[in-house]
Amino acid sequence: MQNTTAFTLTGQRITKELGTVRGVVVRSRSVIGSIGAGLQTIFGGDITLYTELCEHARRDAYERMCAHATALGANAIVGLRYDATEVIGGVTEVLCYGTAVIVEPA
Repeated sequence: MQNTTAFTLTGQRITKELGTVRGVVVRSRSVIGSIGAGLQTIFGGDITLYTELCEHARRDAYERMCAHATALGANAIVGLRYDATEVIGGVTEVLCYGTAVIVEPA
């Protein structure tokens, strides 16, 4: 699945827009992960447990968005964006969205 944060793909022509597609993931921190991350904050630097949690949530949201686009018959997504919102303390929604399109070489 080709994708871009821009609204065009270099060397491609959009022949049809299929609409907005999205992938949503809601994740929470585990008690063990929170304790481990808390210990990492004592020493400073990259909090790898949270970094991994965020990367997994973004990847899952992206994959769900691509599946949504594929189901519509798209071969590309333009205007790709991510958004995250804390639903309640320790529970975060990650949203990946864009416009599903059909493209062909220009």
